Amino acid sequence: MNHASSSAITLPVAFIGGGNMARSLIGGLIRAGTNVGLVSVAEPNADLRAALIRDFSVAAHAQGADAAQDADVVVLAVKPQVMKPVCESLRDVVRARRPLVVSIAAGIRIAQIDAWLGGDQAIVRAMPNTPALIGAGASGLCASARVDAAQRASAQRILGAAGLAEWIDDEALMDTVTALSGSGPAYFFLLVEALEEAAVLQGMPRETARALAAQTCLGAGRMLREEAEAPAVLRQRVTSPNGTTQAALESFEASGLREIVTRAVAAATRRGGELSAQYD
Repeated sequence: MNHASSSAITLPVAFIGGGNMARSLIGGLIRAGTNVGLVSVAEPNADLRAALIRDFSVAAHAQGADAAQDADVVVLAVKPQVMKPVCESLRDVVRARRPLVVSIAAGIRIAQIDAWLGGDQAIVRAMPNTPALIGAGASGLCASARVDAAQRASAQRILGAAGLAEWIDDEALMDTVTALSGSGPAYFFLLVEALEEAAVLQGMPRETARALAAQTCLGAGRMLREEAEAPAVLRQRVTSPNGTTQAALESFEASGLREIVTRAVAAATRRGGELSAQYD
């Protein structure tokens, strides 16, 4: 696995679907210096279409084939349950132009997308997460055999425009990506909820408890990214012998926190595979 910094894209790119995730990627690309004339979007909802034109000055269409007709990269940013008909509506233009196809639909496998598009396509399957909406996303990417080095770089730039983008060699691990970073923000929010509630039970005002919990987690996350140390090393630095942190950590260990997290990620991974199977 590797990652690279995001930068502008210099190829025409079409987004099929203009929802929140597409908006975050479009905004990231434009902030990185991408020419708005290279970006087109297909969005059937007239109000969302008008908002895309107003906010980004991009070309917006009601039909996917109209947005994709001149594109070298097509980003499928639609719900998994409509992916098959959307792909089938794009089949002719994709077979004619042979663009790179990037899917950000959870649980849809490369082979499924390829079959719906008519076969033998260059496809990157990506799993971004909701912090991409504020430019702090974490995405896993997996490429089909048809994807060349230049196309990999294009996919890297598009997903990297909204945060970190890591390549995954084995597509079977994309269900684990979904369980880790895709669903992971919800685990984090649950932890902050629990910290807040625990402090309130100790008598702290809720607003103060929430502010301290959120900022503590933000600061800890930044230390992980910026100090390049293993989490175990940073944890040990905070933990004085027989101190308050050690008391709390011993309680976590006694309650089986690691096993709880292991079971939760395994359950989410299994569910990802089950959801993929629904679209076979």
